[in-house]
Amino acid sequence: MAKITKNTIKVGALEWFYGELAPVGGDSLRTVIFLHGLPAQSLTWTGLMPPLAEQGIRSIAPDWIGFGNSSKPDQRDFDYTPDAFVTALSELVNSLKVDRFSLVVQGFLGTAGIQYALRNSDRVDRLVILNAPLTTGIKLPWQLRQLGLPVAGEMLVQDPLSVERTLEAGCKQVIEDQYLEAYRKPYLKSSAPGRALLATIRNLRLGEVLPEIAAGLPTLDIPIQVIWGAADPWLDLAQAEACVKSMQQGELVTLPTAAHYPQEHWYAQMKAPMMQFLCRQI
Repeated sequence: MAKITKNTIKVGALEWFYGELAPVGGDSLRTVIFLHGLPAQSLTWTGLMPPLAEQGIRSIAPDWIGFGNSSKPDQRDFDYTPDAFVTALSELVNSLKVDRFSLVVQGFLGTAGIQYALRNSDRVDRLVILNAPLTTGIKLPWQLRQLGLPVAGEMLVQDPLSVERTLEAGCKQVIEDQYLEAYRKPYLKSSAPGRALLATIRNLRLGEVLPEIAAGLPTLDIPIQVIWGAADPWLDLAQAEACVKSMQQGELVTLPTAAHYPQEHWYAQMKAPMMQFLCRQI
């Protein structure tokens, strides 16, 4: 089985890390880009990339700026707002020379991916959304919100165990040590990942982002699949159901026992419906 390659690319002043898996049997005209949520990194997609390769599809999974092995600039140089993430993503896609692709997003930072799709519908041919806030009025859950608190948050984001506790609270499962070690590693090297996480939490601006998403998804005329872990402790299934009903080409896949990060422990269950959707002829 082909291995996911580890790559870096310089885009302006920012360096992006991304995993890539080429399709089995050679080149492919189709590409899928995976975007992780908070406070994860591209490692979260490793269970879903090989099935795509077997179907002849190239997959790319970057670490967002500020996370994993990508650049973690000071806030003076990158303000960690939703618009900053969308702009950086657009520049990355251009630098990778990907003209048209499918997009898979998850979680509270996945909202920037949805905004990208809304603003660049000529580049995105289909969209998959996993447990992300989709309707107005949704608040950041306490497990994430506490990471942005004055004083307390500044200490918590410097503790690698905070990432572990947050991920496991969202999964409602114990994450294997080998993966936890990878999630912790950046926080053990310097204070920059903690500062980036703090800045991201404090600048999510859900009050501005969610109205754009709630109004934009019903107008987006591309196939959209929403895969939902129904046991999510932070986001309710009802908002996903309501959002999908409003879409022009929407479909909902419910995973009864999965939680906020379905790609972590339930990728075997979500693999078949997601692959069928991504491989379907449009």
